[in-house]
Amino acid sequence: HDEELEIVDFMENAIPQSVVNLNEEVKQLKVSVKVKTSKRKPINLRLLESDLESIKTEAIREGIPYQTLIGSILHKYIKGNLAR
Repeated sequence: HDEELEIVDFMENAIPQSVVNLNEEVKQLKVSVKVKTSKRKPINLRLLESDLESIKTEAIREGIPYQTLIGSILHKYIKGNLAR
């Protein structure tokens, strides 16, 4: 990616300069990272009807939307926090 090459080039060749308002810069970077990592992408997914009903029942018990529960299950699985 061009962006990655830019970063490598900067790290290897740029002369570091002080940031005028470091706290504000850090705050803006944190917001940018949060926005970038929290973006959600809608998908279509085919499930067995019985599995979907079970997920919806569990979501009601937990008081959350079933799509949120599905996303949470997938996230936990990917991060290794759910039995494989």
